[in-house]
Amino acid sequence: MANGGSVTVEAAASAASISRTTAYRYFSTQNALLIAAHPEIQARTMLPPGIGDDPEERLVAAVRAFIELTVDTEPQLRTMLRLSLESNPSPTELPLRKGRAIVWFEEVLAPLRGELSEDQVRRTAIAIRGVVGIESLVWLTDIAGLTRPEAAEQMLWSAIAVLRRALVDGPPGSGLS
Repeated sequence: MANGGSVTVEAAASAASISRTTAYRYFSTQNALLIAAHPEIQARTMLPPGIGDDPEERLVAAVRAFIELTVDTEPQLRTMLRLSLESNPSPTELPLRKGRAIVWFEEVLAPLRGELSEDQVRRTAIAIRGVVGIESLVWLTDIAGLTRPEAAEQMLWSAIAVLRRALVDGPPGSGLS
């Protein structure tokens, strides 16, 4: 899957040098195999050590790390995105839907607590997540025709714009129309 090829239980069994019967014992469907093949992201943070408290500096560092992770695992993330669009699994069934990135961006925005309420920090983190990640990468490259470096630059610009707007006018849900 990391190479962008089609993945089947049979192909996985062959690559692992196990029987198809054994493979099907663990992965009864192709979707089960694809979900299991999703890259496990062990990162607990997107922030480098000693980053400081400047919200924009923290955001730039985290968004760059998140974009790198997205580009590095793009084939797997595209597969999860496709699966999430084709079926109607529960929100926690697919790895793409676990919301890790929102937590990472809430951490980025932590120094703003006090200036922004908990809800405003969360809403801003959600708005930032809305402009970075696999969904944005797919749209920017496949629809808008940007190269991956141009898409990365666009996502970073958009994330900074969201933060700046939130600091001036408040995040989405602050009564603006």
